[in-house]
Formats: sequence, structure tokens, C-alpha cells
Amino acid sequence: MARTILASATKEVVIGFDQPFVMIGERINPTGRKLFSKELKENNYWRVKKEALAQVEAGAQVLDVNVGVPLADEPGIMGEVIPLIQGLTDAPLCIDSSIIEALESGLAAYKGRPLLNSTTAEEEVMERVLPLVKKYDCAVVAISNDDTGISEDPDVRFEVAKRIVNRASDYGIKAEDVVVDPLVMPVGAVNSAGKDVFRLLHRLRNELGVNTTCGASNVAFGLPNRHAINNAFLPMLACAGMTSAIVNPLHEGLVPAVRASDVLNGVDPGCGNWIKNYRPAPAAGEERRGRGGRRGRRRA
Repeated sequence: MARTILASATKEVVIGFDQPFVMIGERINPTGRKLFSKELKENNYWRVKKEALAQVEAGAQVLDVNVGVPLADEPGIMGEVIPLIQGLTDAPLCIDSSIIEALESGLAAYKGRPLLNSTTAEEEVMERVLPLVKKYDCAVVAISNDDTGISEDPDVRFEVAKRIVNRASDYGIKAEDVVVDPLVMPVGAVNSAGKDVFRLLHRLRNELGVNTTCGASNVAFGLPNRHAINNAFLPMLACAGMTSAIVNPLHEGLVPAVRASDVLNGVDPGCGNWIKNYRPAPAAGEERRGRGGRRGRRRA
């Protein structure tokens, strides 16, 4: 049974079939955010701190860190931001970049065992990323596309994922350390996108024995009220076998939906995490009575 172990210097998070669904917070990312991009270029990291703390408080177990800004020193920024975040929270991190030098800068600065995001099945990419994964003994996200692009056929995407897992094995990287992103298509463009990924997850779990992740919000791209679709989609993904996802934990209803799926999938023993987070706090008087019981009458 695949167990992908991620760790900070003091905390371990396990992605696995028998584990709670892991939410990877996506908010440390300047894509489409002009002010955030400007701040990163100026080595102003206050928003990085804010997003890190807010996502952990909301329930994210892992934080994705992407500091990709055009014309900026991304390796330098990554090397500064990783220890900054690790000084604020003990959540493990996912180091996210398309620039190999930025990935290595983040890995060199990291304390623990991160998730590296990512490799594809493109030969040039695998040849650059997989040696880093082996060198730093980390886990890696494997995106199911190759030199031909992204196939709409889920069986083709399965074969692409299998190719990455096999190539990783050539480098001595275990399948449990490859977290496959099967690529979720927008359901507004591909009406069968939901069913396709559910079927693909079944194959990835049962035939390759790998853990999985995705950018879950892509399924509702272009549709109105997309957050409602996302909140319904995540528990369905968990039920189909997905073990983690890159999400925005600050969206209303998302975290409770994921935690409810843990309860219903039997990976929240005794419903302990659900009860801890959602049991109403006792009133002051009730709390006193619960601790000490009723006071007995004093005898004369």
C-alpha cells in the first residue's frame, strides 16, 4: 500500500490510501496576481507569510510554494522563501517551479522531506528532474503529459504516468514516492471529464499502486459558481481513490467537504478529526459542571 512520506524538520504528513485526504494549499503563487508578483520581485515576502499562516489555519496539511515571476531571480527568491516559511509553520512544503535551478535552490534550503512539483514524461524534463529527486531523497509530482501534449483519452494518460513511474524506478526512486497528477480536464469543455478521471484513478491505484494529486479547481474552469462544483468534486475524487489535491483551503465549504469525505471513507478513526473541528464549544456553565459535577450540599 503506497505511503508517500513528506516531512518538515518537526512534522510528518503521509499521503496514502489509508490516510486522510491531504490538502496542499495553492495560495503561495503569484500567477495572475500583479501585486504579489511585484512584491516578490522586490523581495517583499509579507504576503508569502500571510498566505502560509492563513492556509495552515484553514486546514491545509501541506503548502505549495511557487514564486515564478517573469524576469525575476526565481532561484534566489525560492532559496529565501523556503526557510522563511519553515520558520513560520511546521507544515511540509511542495516546491513548485518549471525552472530546474529554482527547484534545486528550494531543495538545498529545505529542512525535511518535501514534495517536488514536478516532472512530466518529456524526456528532457525527466532527465533533469529525476536526478534531483534521487539526490535529495524527496517525493515528486508526475504530470501525465509528454512531448505530444495532454491527451483527452484517460487510457493514454495512464500509459504516460506508467512511463514516468518506470523511468523513476531506473533512478532508484520508488513508486510510492511518485505522486501522479492524472490531469483533470474542464468539464465544461469535456463533458466526460469527471467520469474519465474517476476511471483513471482506479487504474492508477490498482495497477500502478501510486498516490495521486491534481489541481482540482480546473474541473470547473469557465463555469459559473465554480466553487460549488469544486466542493462536490473533491469528495468524489477521494471516494474514487485520489489521495491529495492542490486546493484553496480558504474557499468556503471546501475544507469541511474534504473532512466529511475522510469520515465517510473510514480514514478519520472514530470521527476524531471531525469532532475536534466541529463539535460546539460548551457554554461556560456547562463546562464547569462537566469538570466538577454538581456541588454537594454542605452538611451542618
